[in-house]
Amino acid sequence: MEIFNPTTQTFDEFDSATQRILRGTVDYFEGLGKARLLADNRDRVWYQDFLDFNRRERVFATFLTPEAMADGDPDKRWDTARNARMSQILGFYGMQYWYVWQVTVLGLMPIWQSTNPAARKRAAASLEHGDIFAFGLSEQAHGADVYSTDMLLDPADDGGFVANGGKYYIGNGNAARMVSVFGRRSDAPVIDSADTTHRITDDEYAGYMFFAADSQHADYRLRKNVVDSQMYVAAFDLQDYPVDADDVLHTGRAAFDAAMNTVNVGKFNLGFGAIGACENAMYEALTHSDDRILFGHRVTEFPQVKALVSDSYARLAGMKMFSERAVDYMRSADLDDRRYLLISAIEKMSVTRTGMKIYEDIADVIAARGFENDMMFPGGLTSMFGLPRLEGTVHVNMALSLKFMPAYMFSPSDVGLLVLKHVPAAAPLTGVLRRAGALAAGVVPQLRADAAMAAVREVPVRRESADDSFLFRQGPSSGLGKIAFGDWRPVFDGFAHIPNVAVFTQQALAFQTLLAAAEPTAAQRSDVDFLFSIGELFTMIPYAQLVLEQARIEGADTDVLDHLFDVFVREFSRHAVSLHTKPTATTLQQTRALDLVRRPVPDLDRADRVLHRARGLAGAYTMKP
Repeated sequence: MEIFNPTTQTFDEFDSATQRILRGTVDYFEGLGKARLLADNRDRVWYQDFLDFNRRERVFATFLTPEAMADGDPDKRWDTARNARMSQILGFYGMQYWYVWQVTVLGLMPIWQSTNPAARKRAAASLEHGDIFAFGLSEQAHGADVYSTDMLLDPADDGGFVANGGKYYIGNGNAARMVSVFGRRSDAPVIDSADTTHRITDDEYAGYMFFAADSQHADYRLRKNVVDSQMYVAAFDLQDYPVDADDVLHTGRAAFDAAMNTVNVGKFNLGFGAIGACENAMYEALTHSDDRILFGHRVTEFPQVKALVSDSYARLAGMKMFSERAVDYMRSADLDDRRYLLISAIEKMSVTRTGMKIYEDIADVIAARGFENDMMFPGGLTSMFGLPRLEGTVHVNMALSLKFMPAYMFSPSDVGLLVLKHVPAAAPLTGVLRRAGALAAGVVPQLRADAAMAAVREVPVRRESADDSFLFRQGPSSGLGKIAFGDWRPVFDGFAHIPNVAVFTQQALAFQTLLAAAEPTAAQRSDVDFLFSIGELFTMIPYAQLVLEQARIEGADTDVLDHLFDVFVREFSRHAVSLHTKPTATTLQQTRALDLVRRPVPDLDRADRVLHRARGLAGAYTMKP
């Protein structure tokens, strides 16, 4: 695994124009220096200087204009791979800089998905001018419950509308020349978001809209920045704001689909911002702690610190490998392959939470030094604890991930279904999963033909210079249960020689059996607390799968992989114990949850080798003062 190092990074996986912009962005921040970055952040200085750099170098214009709106510019495209790298760089130098980019991505998505040519042309011109964008979805009273929006549009005599209402938590809302605002017609009924008993009809959706507003318009009333930060997270009101046909982006069900599809793509960048911030934190932590002598020993030689550092290094390796492979799934998506929806949900949820865990552990390594006023660490710490909580990121994406669990975990010839046939309900519970798994494995070959029928295509490595146009025509945000997944086990089998990959595979198979033999009851399916325990276990499996797929692609270090899966085994066991203790868990579920608990294969020499790799970061990069 290569940790991003501004002094050595070449970006040679990209074309020359992309290399120039990425390198130029790094040079811009290095030229500012650490003292300037920290002072501007401390003094809440609006980052106009960065936006001026963006305008001069056409950074956002080049990276965020899709090919269809590029007007022949060969360098403009929406390329998930290079956008992800930009997110990583900006996260490395400060999440506030990542934020202005991230919210611009979100604000553009409803526009690029729109069929309104005037709005699309205006957005392309605004990007070329160096402007930023905003995504006006959330409200203080309703959060992201868009069904209940209080942004109302009154039909006007000229065929347009007049908008009145407020939005809250809107990044860039102070300066964005186009704010993609979600609202509803005042003459249309509100959908009851609590009523899950019937399917919502097109007529019920008909009153909802996405439209573009300008933060500089006289009827756009900026109220305040709701956070004490360098970035601007706005509360604003529209008061008799005129909305004409050229401002309308989506109506009806399409408005809802645009909102969901925007989040699917736009918030994918959360994970890469977290990676960049964690990489900077590791440099600061190791540079300080490895040179610090306490009681005759380097700090990194204390047993508890060795464990924290080696675990954090392995977790960061996992974040990077999962995310690199996730890019391929995003870029390979089409209407026949929507696996990216699960992968994106895990990127937003699991990668950001792993980043939070790294910061939590590294705080015990860097200690008081991490809170001094010449360190990047304090700002990253605050941001990292915020990322998983943006508009309920974890809760929303866990609920989304659970929709894919049956299709991902089982196929027509799956061992879990065979366990149902071969393990009678009255069988002794202790150790039954291990025996059942062995029994099922013996009969799986009989159904190879069925498995072949359920096969899905391999996902290639996608780093070519191409426009990811499908992301603007994802279609309806429904039918998630019908999305097909390939068999996840072969990639694990390919790494069975790594001790802790083998242990984790046993846990995953045991979890599959639990789902088949002790599936959630009807009441438990309405118990979000219970389901989240299931979801914690489930999402670790596709996360691990993509880590191994990327490890196979890049030839990852075996020691790092083994240590990472040592971490995975421990975390899977912790979630299993949590499931066991849930008050609504049945006796069968409680027992089989404990069957998921495993002890990782210890290897102190391997842990020391991983620690040695981590200690190599000490002094390897120090930002210019």
